[in-house]
Amino acid sequence: MLGRLRGSLRVRLTVAFSLTLLAAGAVVLEGINILVRNSMHYGLGLASSTAAERYGYLASIDSSAESRTNQIIISSMQHNLFVKGGATVLTVWAIATVAIYFIAGRLLRPLRKITVTAEMVAARTMNRRIALEEPPGEVKALADSFDSMLDRLDTAFAGQGRFIANAGHELKTPVAVTRTLVEVAMRRTDSSPDVQALGANLLVVNAQQEQLIEALLTLARSDSAVTERVPVDLAALAANSINTTMPDADVHVDTALVTAPTTGDPVLLGQMIRNLVDNALRYNVPDGVVEVATVGRGGRAFLTVANTGPVISEHEIPALFEPFRRLRDRTGFEGGNGLGLSIVRAVARAHGGDVAAEPRPGGGLVVRVALPYA
Repeated sequence: MLGRLRGSLRVRLTVAFSLTLLAAGAVVLEGINILVRNSMHYGLGLASSTAAERYGYLASIDSSAESRTNQIIISSMQHNLFVKGGATVLTVWAIATVAIYFIAGRLLRPLRKITVTAEMVAARTMNRRIALEEPPGEVKALADSFDSMLDRLDTAFAGQGRFIANAGHELKTPVAVTRTLVEVAMRRTDSSPDVQALGANLLVVNAQQEQLIEALLTLARSDSAVTERVPVDLAALAANSINTTMPDADVHVDTALVTAPTTGDPVLLGQMIRNLVDNALRYNVPDGVVEVATVGRGGRAFLTVANTGPVISEHEIPALFEPFRRLRDRTGFEGGNGLGLSIVRAVARAHGGDVAAEPRPGGGLVVRVALPYA
C-alpha cells in the first residue's frame, strides 16, 4: 500500500505543490516579520524623538531604558505575528493541500481513463476505445493517438484471424487428399508388398504433418483473443483427457482432481491439458508415473501435471516453452513436434493465467498452470 502511494502521480503532485506552498508561506511570513520589525524600529524611534521635542519631560529618560522598552515591544509584536501568522499559514496550507489533491485528481482523470482502457486491451478486449472528450491539448492528443493505434491493432488481429482460418483450410486440404490417395493405393488388390510398406510409411508422415498443422493453428488461435468465455472446471477437463489419452499407456496414473472452476474456451483449455498429459506420457520411462492434480485456492485455479522421466536441469526448462524445441534433442526420446508446451503457455496467457515448470526430483518434470478462479 505504501509503495502504491509513493508511486501515485496524484500523491506526488500533491506533495510537491503542498511543500512548495508551505515553503512560500514560510518565506512570506518571514518577510512580513522583517518588515514589521523594521517598521517598529522606525516608528518607535520617530515617536520617541517627536515626544521629546514636544514634551520636554521625555528628554530626561535614559536612552538605554528606552531601547529596552522598544525591544520588548518589538519582541512582543514579533511573537504575536509568528503565532497568529504561523497558524494562518498552516491553516491555509492544510486547506490548499486538500484542494490540490482533488484538483490533481481531476486533472489526472483522463490519464486514468487511458490506463483503464489499456488494461482492458491487455486483457484482449480489442474493441474498447478511450474516446476522450476533453479540450485539445497534450492529454487529448495522447488519447487520440492511442485510439488510432488500437484501430490499427484491431484491424491487424482481425486480418490474422481470417488468415488463420484460410491457412487452416489450405493446409489441411492437400494433406487430406494425399492421405486419401495413399489409402486408395494401398487398398488395390494388385498392390505389391513394397507399395503397402511405402503407403504405411507415407501415412505415418501424413499423420505427423496433420498433427503439426493442427498444433500450429492451435498455437496461432491461442495467441489471439479469447472472445467467448464460459464456465469450465479444470478437474472435469483433466479427467476427460486422462480417460481418452491413457487407457493403453504403460504408466501408473495418480490423480487428485479437486474442483477448480475457471472461465474460458473449453476447446483451447482441453487442448492445453491434452498437450500436458501427452508430454507426460511421451517423455516418460517404462512403468513410470504420471501425476495429475487440480485445485482452486487463493483466487486461482491450478492444474499440475508431473511425470517421471529423464533428468532435466533448471536452466534447460525455459527452452522447453519455445516453439520447435524438442526434449529428444537432449534425452534421445522420439516423438512430438516441439509445440506442446508452447501451446500450453499461449493458451494459459490467453486466459489471463501463466504456466511454470520445474525439475522433478529423480527425473521428470512438474508443470503447473495457474488460471483466474471463477
